[in-house]
Amino acid sequence: MDMDEKKTNGKIDNGSEKKTNEEIDKNPRWKVYKLHFIALIILIISIFIGVREIKITDSISFLLLPITYSIVIGMAIYLSKHFKWVGDEEAKIAEGIMAILLGVIIAKLAISSGESIYMIFNVGPALILQLFGDICTIIALPIALVLGFRREAVGMTSSICRDPNVAIIIDKYGLNSPESRGVLFIYILGPIIGVLYMGFLASLCVSLLPLHPYAYAMASGVGSASMNAAGLVPLVNLYPAMATQLEAFAGCSNVLSSAFGIYLFIFISLPLTEKLYSWLSPVLGKGHAIEFDDIVQDEGSENNPFGLKMDRLPKILAVFLVFSVIVAIGNAFGGTAPFVDSLIGMLIIAAITLIGLFIGEIIPYKIPSIIIICLIGMFFAIPGVPTADFVTHYASQVDLTTICAAFLAYVGIALGKDWDKFKKIGWRGILITLVVITGTYIGSALIAHVILLLSGSI
Repeated sequence: MDMDEKKTNGKIDNGSEKKTNEEIDKNPRWKVYKLHFIALIILIISIFIGVREIKITDSISFLLLPITYSIVIGMAIYLSKHFKWVGDEEAKIAEGIMAILLGVIIAKLAISSGESIYMIFNVGPALILQLFGDICTIIALPIALVLGFRREAVGMTSSICRDPNVAIIIDKYGLNSPESRGVLFIYILGPIIGVLYMGFLASLCVSLLPLHPYAYAMASGVGSASMNAAGLVPLVNLYPAMATQLEAFAGCSNVLSSAFGIYLFIFISLPLTEKLYSWLSPVLGKGHAIEFDDIVQDEGSENNPFGLKMDRLPKILAVFLVFSVIVAIGNAFGGTAPFVDSLIGMLIIAAITLIGLFIGEIIPYKIPSIIIICLIGMFFAIPGVPTADFVTHYASQVDLTTICAAFLAYVGIALGKDWDKFKKIGWRGILITLVVITGTYIGSALIAHVILLLSGSI
């Protein structure tokens, strides 16, 4: 979302938005394809650096991964004053591109889910019940009060603060309310630091907490495709023999969080946060309250100059094709699989994504594309379905880490334009964001592990 749009009486200046679209459409190929070229270079550099283990003690360590380098390099390129190829227009284009490339990650995980469908049914209760770990974001509430947040803390700590949560908070409290300001703080910070932190947290927790990898995979499904992937990649690197199963559990968990987590938020998390706030605020909220400017006041508006909608199908097809080539090159460079096999696998994954997006546009019901893509990907990969062997064989040739690293190159460039807002929110907002993510991740992992043990699945 672009928070720097021009406004007229509080509304989007449609003339300005139209002009921006027209300017980019005058010569879109160079602006877009130089961005793709930069993403490819970032991916190659990230794969070349590889996985690095950082030891804290002899028994505690965490991994630095290509996904980490990719998003950092992308942001650094945007912020560098000496790199003229990437500016505001390219960052906005990257934001539009990454919006549909999320579907590629979902499709890849969905294929793994279909391949492991019988195992998923066996551990079904754990997948459902671990969603209650989302409530554990509330552990950040007392910290937020001590740091000087007031009603903002309700918005900040009642959820992971992704799109559905933001919509509900704004609808309930109003756009200019402290609660909405709070949820938008985490909404902005989440993509910037959440992806980096999820990868670190996942690899660190494996060293610290002896929970089953399946539990950690389920816990990574927080309702954000990018954070889902970031939490999963360290597990896949640590347990390569379980890669398909881990991808399956993570993908299903993320879809469930998106589909049913919203009801958990409405009926349990938000009321519970309100009640806890009423108890704790008189005790912990006596100190100096933080004064805010309008950092996130206009976050509710969108301006996607790339125009990635179904009425611009050629652009979408071009993005999928070029992204497939980028990932296939990265896959071959990393030695995962030959270029041709990787490209076929990516084209299959991209086709499933495109079908899901198309169906989401034409059906009369408002079903999120993430669910449609996931169902299609699962169906094509279910053992016994005629397409299963072909789809699963070639999709398995594509490394999830490579897909995520390529995707996060665009994310890093897109997020670079929000760096000033990131700095204004400050360390307090960063700390609350980290605690919120930690709460839901560890809470979900603990619940999943206990249910897996009780059900005899592990």
